[in-house]
Amino acid sequence: MKILVCISKTPDTTSKISFKENNTKFEESGVQWIINPYDEWYALVRAIELKEKDASIQLHLISVGGADYDPVIRKALALGGDEAIRINATNNDSYFIAVQIAEVAKQGGYDLILTGKETIDYNSSSVGGMLAELLDVPYISLATKVEVNNSAATVNREIEGGEETDEVSLPVVISCQKGVAEQRIPNMRGIMAARTKPLKVIEPAAVEALTNVVSYELPAPKAGVKLVAADNVQELVRLLHEEAKVI
Repeated sequence: MKILVCISKTPDTTSKISFKENNTKFEESGVQWIINPYDEWYALVRAIELKEKDASIQLHLISVGGADYDPVIRKALALGGDEAIRINATNNDSYFIAVQIAEVAKQGGYDLILTGKETIDYNSSSVGGMLAELLDVPYISLATKVEVNNSAATVNREIEGGEETDEVSLPVVISCQKGVAEQRIPNMRGIMAARTKPLKVIEPAAVEALTNVVSYELPAPKAGVKLVAADNVQELVRLLHEEAKVI
């Protein structure tokens, strides 16, 4: 069996976010980059767990990005991937990214493709579905449990007010979220091994992006807190009515 896990890099949640060039580009200087948590903690770790149960599984990682992705990919390899592929392109369009991954996946003959449910910076949650369509294979989103048995997978996923269990034949694309696996930290052996694991860099397929970013903006700054004495109900009502305008 061959498993492909999609890896993307995102800013650490503690990084200070700013923009440049009239708010049309993300300011990357000084930003700490990490593996997108949904890709790392759930998709990748679940793939590693499956490989631990079956040593014959080949586990490959794939990313779409420039050379600045390499440290993030190496960390993913340190967790347990066998080899990685980086498509040498910088583009935030979901369709562009999905096409690049699909071109590699078609040639690789993968049985199971895992993604995080979304990235924590763009939150589009769209690459998995597009990828499945481009490959003409089933797609299951928001998985909280993934089990593989021979040529089929059993997947639990969240639905409104509950959970459903799906059975699907391989190959399949599955997006993963909290519950599908537990977070892992690379150990020294894995870090050392990752230095020699293959990281292939290939050029992107020719495809036009369907969307582009026009501008970014930061959320409005939070207003100050006003404290009202517990016995001053009239003042509380006035503030809610005149300033907050919620009553």
